[in-house]
Amino acid sequence: MSARFAELDWQQTPMGELTLRRRFDPVLEKDVFEVILGDEHLMSSHFTVAEIELAHLGLAVVGDAHEGGPGLDVLVGGLGLGYTARAVLEHERVRSLTVVEAIDVVVDWHERLLLPVSTELVGDPRTTLEVADFFALMRADVVERTFDAVIVDIDHSTTHHLHPSHADLYTIDGIRRLRRHVRPGGSFALWSDDPPHPDFVDVLEAVFDEVETHVVAFDNALTGGESTNSVYVAR
Repeated sequence: MSARFAELDWQQTPMGELTLRRRFDPVLEKDVFEVILGDEHLMSSHFTVAEIELAHLGLAVVGDAHEGGPGLDVLVGGLGLGYTARAVLEHERVRSLTVVEAIDVVVDWHERLLLPVSTELVGDPRTTLEVADFFALMRADVVERTFDAVIVDIDHSTTHHLHPSHADLYTIDGIRRLRRHVRPGGSFALWSDDPPHPDFVDVLEAVFDEVETHVVAFDNALTGGESTNSVYVAR
């Protein structure tokens, strides 16, 4: 058992104070890694079921007859603790994984192997970690790269954003711009902390041919009950 509590890193970022900490949870009887942005709990290694399912659900709908040929090229928006990206690498069909993260500190955590999945993620030759603004890439006039799957876990939900500048992605125009990065036969998948929102389903259906929503349930040992997240998948 490690020390009961350790602050692994603290940095001032453009979005506020960002802290990575590890604490031993006596209820779970294991270490839990947490990211705190200001006073807000941003993410926890205790809750990763839906983040992992996000990758699997997003890739499941990409058939073999995609435009990119043998092997899938995948873009993940948001690195965080790395569980979505690591789940992408579980798929042998994946040829390359590009992870775009706006905060360089988060990339540095993984390059320093501070998190449970960092070694697998950084050590896989298919992985490229890029420090960039995912939302700016989506709205850029010139599309320099396309992918077989664009998988995103950045904001809390389609209406609760980490930064006001993110809001334009969740409009019809924003999703149209994002779709330019998705190859024919490819997919877009999005994680949300909220139940599926009918208005955003309408937005997706205005741009994509097929849209699915999934409610991912998981046991919550902290509450003694069940919690849920949502995953949108469009193709």
